[in-house]
Amino acid sequence: MFWTRQPAGPQASDIDASVLIPLICHSFMIQFIVAMLRVTTSYRVLELELPIVWLGVISGTFALLPVFLAVSVGRYIDGGHDARAAWIGSGLITMSAFGFYVWPADPFLLLTFTLLLGVGHLYIMASHQMLCVRAGGERGRDVAFGNFTVAQALGQGLGPLLIGWIGGAASIPPTHFLFGLAAAGAVVATMVGFALRPIDVSRRPPRDVQRVGVRDLLKIRGLLAVLAASVVTITASDLMPVYLPLLGAERQIDVSQIGMMLTIRSAAAILSRLGYASLIRIVGRNRLTVLSMVLGGVGFLCLAAPLPVWGLYIASAVVGLGLGVASTLSITAVVDLVPVQARGTAMTLRITGNRLGQVLVPIGGGFIAAVTGGAGVLGLIGLCLMASGAIVSRGRSTRDS
Repeated sequence: MFWTRQPAGPQASDIDASVLIPLICHSFMIQFIVAMLRVTTSYRVLELELPIVWLGVISGTFALLPVFLAVSVGRYIDGGHDARAAWIGSGLITMSAFGFYVWPADPFLLLTFTLLLGVGHLYIMASHQMLCVRAGGERGRDVAFGNFTVAQALGQGLGPLLIGWIGGAASIPPTHFLFGLAAAGAVVATMVGFALRPIDVSRRPPRDVQRVGVRDLLKIRGLLAVLAASVVTITASDLMPVYLPLLGAERQIDVSQIGMMLTIRSAAAILSRLGYASLIRIVGRNRLTVLSMVLGGVGFLCLAAPLPVWGLYIASAVVGLGLGVASTLSITAVVDLVPVQARGTAMTLRITGNRLGQVLVPIGGGFIAAVTGGAGVLGLIGLCLMASGAIVSRGRSTRDS
């Protein structure tokens, strides 16, 4: 098992391995499957010779329904149902994967199953983050989230790597076979998910506990800034697997090389997260947030530039280093700011903001890509990241540990 170095002190004693180990395994498998499905869907759009705008529409569809469901899912998780939410999400992802495999050629069914995949991913992400809070307690949280996000990055990297290995030198891999492989993997991931056990009844919050309203949450000092930074960071991370295949097709770059670039991004994210807890102590949360977002923006701008393939490899690593830290900080900052009884709701608010960005930016990005190609979208993402980092720098709060 891959464990980040635990800092000296009481944090290590707070780690509940009976929760963290199944969580890490399930997170790895789910991220592996979702990464496979999303990259393969992009190639399916190209295979069907659909207009490039469809890439943005499908990516936006992934995020659409979760925008409306997020708060309800958060309230459900706040009721002590973190593990059950993970079970639900696993089932929805499995249904989506089989849908892609059984009905491969209908563009509108691609949209339907992408929508289902997005809802399943919402349940998974919200539940996993709360399970991570349970695994780390109050003092071991940074260590638990560091390990959790390493598992995420491994899954996100190995999924595209497998696609690249299977696709080889072809410009478009065998999408139907890949969808079938993802469906089989999703079944296994669902079975692993049942190792995540619900919280003891005695530890569930009482039913009469006072709920914190969404408006009250948004009034918490610093939360809006954290949510805005999260939207930009997660949207950037989400769109790279969507538009990098387009860039590869435009520049005649092999599928295997595109898969390797996405894997390098994930490997760099893993490296950055291995020292996550130490970086926070040395640099400080807010300063580290700014630096990591700017670094990620520079990487995206380099991807958009007409660099040779080896330069794109380096740019992918820079993106991974920056976004690996920034995305993790966007989770733990929310946990630190909100009351205990509203953490699930706050997490899903964060996901709601992310999904709004994933709906609006890809649709706009699809139209930009139709004019400028994949490079234009990647360059725009880089500029947004750097601008967001500058805004966080100017308006950062005093909560810098």
